[in-house]
Amino acid sequence: MNRLPRRPALLDAALAAVTTVVETGLLFDDGTRVGVLPVAVTVLVGAALLARRRAPLAVLAAACAGAAVLAPLGWSPGGAPVVVALASLADQRDRKVSAAALVPTALFLHLASITSPPVTIAAWGLGSYLQTRRRYTWALEERAATLERERDQLDQLAAQRERASIARELHDIVAHSVTVTLIGVRGARDILPTDPRVAAETLERVETTAEQSLAELRRILGLLRTRDNDAQWRPQPSLAQLAGLVAGHAASGMPVHLETTGEPRPLADGLELSAYRIVEEALTNVLKHTDPTRVTVTLGYGPARLDVTVEDDGGSRTRAPSPGGHGIPGMRERAAVAGGSLDARPTARGFLVTARLPTGDAA
Repeated sequence: MNRLPRRPALLDAALAAVTTVVETGLLFDDGTRVGVLPVAVTVLVGAALLARRRAPLAVLAAACAGAAVLAPLGWSPGGAPVVVALASLADQRDRKVSAAALVPTALFLHLASITSPPVTIAAWGLGSYLQTRRRYTWALEERAATLERERDQLDQLAAQRERASIARELHDIVAHSVTVTLIGVRGARDILPTDPRVAAETLERVETTAEQSLAELRRILGLLRTRDNDAQWRPQPSLAQLAGLVAGHAASGMPVHLETTGEPRPLADGLELSAYRIVEEALTNVLKHTDPTRVTVTLGYGPARLDVTVEDDGGSRTRAPSPGGHGIPGMRERAAVAGGSLDARPTARGFLVTARLPTGDAA
């Protein structure tokens, strides 16, 4: 756990040691006898390099001061600590700060005959390159982290959309099945004493509806349990099954009929499923909330839009959305997913649901 933080310190210690050895060797290069003072100054300046990350400007000043002490005394400093300190400043601090320090440092080293300006400029350029490379690496890492966070957020949004889609499917299946079953059982109970045959037929239809709904629930739950991406949904309801849906409600005693205007044509599977589920939910609401004498389901095929209306004359009582966010809000969600809109409002005679779903096939 502590090895990574120690690496910069070890690198700084190695760099300071190498620089001190190199600079000391340059003092002995001319063959003269070297005293204690130049060696002590060189070692102190080399030790100052240990702080090159924390205080690079101060380290550069100390290195220049050490060279300024030795040069007038007749010694020949090589300028290695100054070059390393300048490169460290360019690496660790803002470009403007290091550039401002470059000119006086290069001028000092040149006038003191320690090293030439090209060497000083090269050291500054190396430090600037290291800084640019490090910042580029940081930017790439930050970009990768940002992309990872965005991917996680997209995964969460996809999961939320999938949960919402499953919730809509479950609500449509359960609400429709339970409502039809409840109405059928009540009707069969009422007529059982007077007409057992009709009561038995009604219960048979209730049984069929319950079996179909149970099969739908098993299918959805099976898909939720499997991780197989190739698992296929059973063919979803479409407008071709809408007549059967209406006929089933009519057989249960609802005075409902289906009307079609315009020229029927095949539409996108998702659009037909949304239209089917909207009609199914609207008819379920009629069963729950009203006792109409007439319910009309209308499919209006336009050149670029499908209009779906469900109107009843069961009274003008407002049907409040359920606290769980299903019912009318669920129909609005389905219409929005299809790129359309839905209006649900009471009328003078009953209640009207109108969905406008774009087909996207206008000339």
